[in-house]
Amino acid sequence: MGGLALGWDGTRVGCLALGWDGTHSDLGLDRGGGWVREAGGMRYAISTSPQRTTWNWMLEAWQRADAIDAFESGWTFDHFYPLFGDSTEDCLEGWMTLAALLHETRRLRGGVLVSGMIYRHPALLAHMATTLDITSGGRVELGVGAGWNEEECEAFGIELGSLTERFDRFEEGLAVIDGMLTAERTTVHGQHYTVTEAMNNPKPVQRPLPICIGGRGLRRTMPLVARYAHHWNYGGGDPAEFTRCRDVIHEHCAALGRDPQEITCSVLARWAGDPKRFRDDAAAFGDVGADLALVALPKDVAGAAAVEEVAAAIEV
Repeated sequence: MGGLALGWDGTRVGCLALGWDGTHSDLGLDRGGGWVREAGGMRYAISTSPQRTTWNWMLEAWQRADAIDAFESGWTFDHFYPLFGDSTEDCLEGWMTLAALLHETRRLRGGVLVSGMIYRHPALLAHMATTLDITSGGRVELGVGAGWNEEECEAFGIELGSLTERFDRFEEGLAVIDGMLTAERTTVHGQHYTVTEAMNNPKPVQRPLPICIGGRGLRRTMPLVARYAHHWNYGGGDPAEFTRCRDVIHEHCAALGRDPQEITCSVLARWAGDPKRFRDDAAAFGDVGADLALVALPKDVAGAAAVEEVAAAIEV
């Protein structure tokens, strides 16, 4: 596979990432107002985790990608420390970085891949995403996950909880977010979150504002993807596992009476400088139904020139 990526449980996995971008050329609104994934080839995005790098490098990468139609979106991440290696190294905050990048670009959509539900109250997170969707002209995607990073939680005094508690909290949080983005008032009285007649005005530019759920858990995550997501991001490197997860999503969509084509399926990719291998890896996931590749750019390429290298590989 094309290099190492990071799974949603924090493990290293060899993979190529493919997924949802939400641009108007490849996605449309159905008559009920939901996102519909249209037929077409693989789509591509850039991924620039704000760790072990500089603001100037990220800005240049995004502005270069913004000028190339092959890239539909850009993604940061939601961690307070760098992942893997020396956690004392630099790491910028993901949502603040995303806001700045969207305001320094014209066309790219953007999201945080993904926001841990444990880090912010979901009503606040929905309000943040709504505000950024408005100020960016409708270019935000709201990425969410259950959260997993023990070191960050311990250092910042955040209660991580057991795996069951995290996913219970995640499920409640998604109900809050869905209500805040769509309803005039939202009331959820759960074990972890309570909101009463909560308002989020004005509403996002996008109706709906797309929710991206990251993960590959068959029992808890895939049912939540089917219920709430417009975009599912697979964080592993195995096309067979991707297929199993996608099939479970389809099963739950059928039970809900939802068209699974409303959900874009993406995977994570890393550019390692080999165009043929990159295309082969993309094709392996495209053949089993992935839609979009979120391509992690190497930070050792001067002037973010990897953006043009990836674009050249895509356009061959």
